[in-house]
Amino acid sequence: MSETPAFLDSGRPAVPDIVVPGGVTPFHLPRRPVRGRLVRLGRLADALLTRHANHDSVTTLAGEALALVAALASALKFRGSFSLQAKGDGPVTMLLADCTDTGALRGYAHAAPERLADLLAKTHSPGAAPLLGKGYLAFTVDQGPDTERHQGIVAIAGDTLSDMALHYFATSEQLRCFIRLACAQTPSGWRASALILERVAGQGGADLDMTAADQDESWNTATILAATVTDAELLDDTLPAERLLHRLFHSEGLATDMPRALAYGCRCSRQRLSGILEGFSCEDLDHMSVNGDIVMTCEFCNLDFRFPRASVHGLAAGGGQ
Repeated sequence: MSETPAFLDSGRPAVPDIVVPGGVTPFHLPRRPVRGRLVRLGRLADALLTRHANHDSVTTLAGEALALVAALASALKFRGSFSLQAKGDGPVTMLLADCTDTGALRGYAHAAPERLADLLAKTHSPGAAPLLGKGYLAFTVDQGPDTERHQGIVAIAGDTLSDMALHYFATSEQLRCFIRLACAQTPSGWRASALILERVAGQGGADLDMTAADQDESWNTATILAATVTDAELLDDTLPAERLLHRLFHSEGLATDMPRALAYGCRCSRQRLSGILEGFSCEDLDHMSVNGDIVMTCEFCNLDFRFPRASVHGLAAGGGQ
């Protein structure tokens, strides 16, 4: 196995080097039981989504998933990652997106061509529910190999990915949220965005003197204001995040926090994949080989890594090297 670090591996296919400095803008409403995040992927969305030649409806769903996990990962208070996985019996057989605490973002959607063609014959622009069908939605928090992952799983329920996420938080986390997701192809390319509000307890920053009724009214007001945002506003690169948030919540005393960066975050490398191959038996490696090479494709960035069979040793028949 090569000992070359991934970042020095000259054999690694080129991937976009994109960082969006203000990809996530956290905010809160002082003396209100509300905090939130505005996520705008900018050109990062186009770089991630165009790695796969999917139908626009599938790409839209993948973009919404990327924006959602970027928003949720930004709330992590430790090193790790937050991932979303949806698996159903619809045309989109797998939807996966994850984001680290540092903003490294990746994801993909896989659609079964025949199932998708059947659905598109009935409706030109299917939404999340018909694309995913019946199945499950899983949210996973991973703090690394030395800790146990926390995972919540619920049945897919709702018409949109926003509805499905709200169903998860209501049933598994008992957390009141507002979630608005947007993704579309614009003149500048694919763009994706998320606006998320969370209801917090008094000690989370709200005025401790507020009655329960006043807190309910403040929360309802914030969600009504948030619901006025349009997809065009969410996806407009020329509209600064702070200005959009001011439009929505200035009457409630908006306070924005330090923005956080998002970046193209596929973590594949020849070194990593070579290590995986070394764990297979020589017989398995022989079966994988085609014309003397083993080709591994990264599902996230859709790049092929080619390994000459003679360069991969694998496990001996008895299980040793």
